[in-house]
Amino acid sequence: MRSCRAFLLLLFASASAPAADGFMMGGGAESDSDGGLSAALIGGVGLSPATWLSAGLAKSSVDLVSGRKLETLYADVELDHFFDPIGIRVGAAYWGDSDVLESNDWRTSVYYRNDTATLSLEYEFRDFDFVIPSTDFRASRRVVFDANGFGASARFETSENTSLRLRGIKYDYSIPFRPVENVDAARLLSVTRLSLINTLVDHRASVSLSIDHGLKNWDIELSTWESILDESRTRSLTVRYLMPMTDRTDIELGVGYDDSELYGDVTFFSLFLFFYGD
Repeated sequence: MRSCRAFLLLLFASASAPAADGFMMGGGAESDSDGGLSAALIGGVGLSPATWLSAGLAKSSVDLVSGRKLETLYADVELDHFFDPIGIRVGAAYWGDSDVLESNDWRTSVYYRNDTATLSLEYEFRDFDFVIPSTDFRASRRVVFDANGFGASARFETSENTSLRLRGIKYDYSIPFRPVENVDAARLLSVTRLSLINTLVDHRASVSLSIDHGLKNWDIELSTWESILDESRTRSLTVRYLMPMTDRTDIELGVGYDDSELYGDVTFFSLFLFFYGD
């Protein structure tokens, strides 16, 4: 589910960057080579020339090694207001499966933006309810905990047609995790990049390059994150290509590759459609 969440947040940030007016709707799906499948719907509307409201809904389906199907729901809403040159974003989200892992998230960021750069300081509070599955040595148990995330992001216009985006965030959890004891639990719940357990990270960082070619756009992203449960690391490369279909419609194709110490090597594909109106 990490990929759905990250993709929706990226869309919200991108949608609120220009002057807010009109509306945007979109939807699409992602699948991977381990059998994971997700679908998402997003939308946004300009409430005023400086205020943008976004919302998203996503669902993923993963077959676990136990034979159980894990179905995860993700819902998100975000409000962005730009005071020029300072802006503020506030958002809330729910995601999870009540039988395994749930989280209620609240986040806020303050950013500065001019014609060539956007700099942002970010805070996120996450409230978890986690059912750790049974293993050969332990019975299943429920753990309630929370986490505070502190991060920063920056976007620079490096030329007339290119921009560079950097982002990093670090989480501080309210309970200690013992990686050696949680390896089996992590592997039971993480068979693909869409698994819920992949959102329990110690830190995450990414860098991406955006290249405009007329009305078309290439986005190349490198990212990495570390699991809080077993300290495994995942490295990911994603390439997205956005191009117009009509004056008001865009299509985006995506392909990527994960190299994970937890769930192995995974290739993934995505397809999204976007519609823009006044």
